[in-house]
Amino acid sequence: MKTIEIKVIPNSNEEAVIEAEQLVVVRVKEPPTRGKANKAVVKLLSRYFNANVRIVSGTKSRRKIVAIEEVEVVD
Repeated sequence: MKTIEIKVIPNSNEEAVIEAEQLVVVRVKEPPTRGKANKAVVKLLSRYFNANVRIVSGTKSRRKIVAIEEVEVVD
């Protein structure tokens, strides 16, 4: 498991993950009300990294720490 710091931009026109040097910027279309943007962030990052993603801290902030746990493939 690894953690990264992200900056969320809600109410965006497009959904995107932009990797910068120290920070990952996540743009989501959802508004920051009732956890809608947080759910969209988790869903988008899960697809982007092909892993389980959860918000560790910053649920009420635009800057968040997320944990990324790689999905184990069982043969």
